[in-house]
Amino acid sequence: MRCGLVVTTYERPRALARVLESLSTQTRWPDEVLIADDGSGPETAELVERFAATATRPVRHLWQPHAGFRAGRIRNEAICRTDCEYLVLLDGDMVMHPEFIADHLEAATPGRYSQGVRVPLDERASRRLELSAAPFPAWSAPGAGLLRRSYLIRSRRLARGSRRLGNTLVSVKSCNQGFWREDLLRVNGFDEAMVGWGSEDKELCARLENAGARRQTLLFAAIACHLAHPPASRSQAGTNRRRWQETVRTGRVRCELGISSH
Repeated sequence: MRCGLVVTTYERPRALARVLESLSTQTRWPDEVLIADDGSGPETAELVERFAATATRPVRHLWQPHAGFRAGRIRNEAICRTDCEYLVLLDGDMVMHPEFIADHLEAATPGRYSQGVRVPLDERASRRLELSAAPFPAWSAPGAGLLRRSYLIRSRRLARGSRRLGNTLVSVKSCNQGFWREDLLRVNGFDEAMVGWGSEDKELCARLENAGARRQTLLFAAIACHLAHPPASRSQAGTNRRRWQETVRTGRVRCELGISSH
C-alpha cells in the first residue's frame, strides 16, 4: 500500500519548516509528500524546494492563488495529483511524532477513515518547538494542558482498544486524518463551494458516512502537536455549518463542486 502525505499550508514557512523536520524523523516515510499551498509567497516555495532536494521520497509543491480560505480546493488538487492508495491529511502547523505515519498505516482498514488527535500547545511551548530542534514533547512536557497532555501518550495496545471510544471524545478535524483515496473519489472530495474557515472537514466526513464509510479515532497513536497561532476568521462559519447540517439531513453522498472539477 502506497501512502501519500498531504500537508496544507498558507504563509507560515517557519511552522512548515518544523513540520518537515518532523517528517525527516519518521520511522516510516510516506511514499509521496504533497505540499498543498493555499497561496503562500516565495519563502514557502524556497523552503519546499530545499527540502525536496534532500528528501528520500518525491515531494511536490501544489500552489493556488490565495482568494480566502480555500483549503478544500487545494486538498482536492492534491488528491487528483497522486495515485497513492492511502492519504494522510495534515496541517502545516502540526509537528508529527516519529511514529505518526507508521501509526496511521497500521490503523488503515478498508471501509473506515481515521481521525487523529490534535495536541494544542500554548505560545511558549509552540515557540520552543518551532524555533529549535527540540525533540517531540513527552506526555509530561509543559504547555499542552492537563487533558490534552494525555493525548501525548503513545501505546499500541491502548490505541487498538479505544478507536470507537475516541469517536465520542474527539471531534472531526482535517488537521490530522487518514483516508482511502478511492473513498474520497467516491464522494468527490471536499466541497469547494465551502469557502472560508469552518466545517468543510465535517461535511466531507458526513458524506463519507452517508456512503457507508465509518470513522475510527486514533487515541494513543498518530500523535501531532499543533503550534499556536491567531485564529482564522470565522465570518463564513455559520454558512458552512448550515451546509454541513444539510448534508447530514439529506444523506447527500457527492458534492457538485469537488475533485471532478479538476
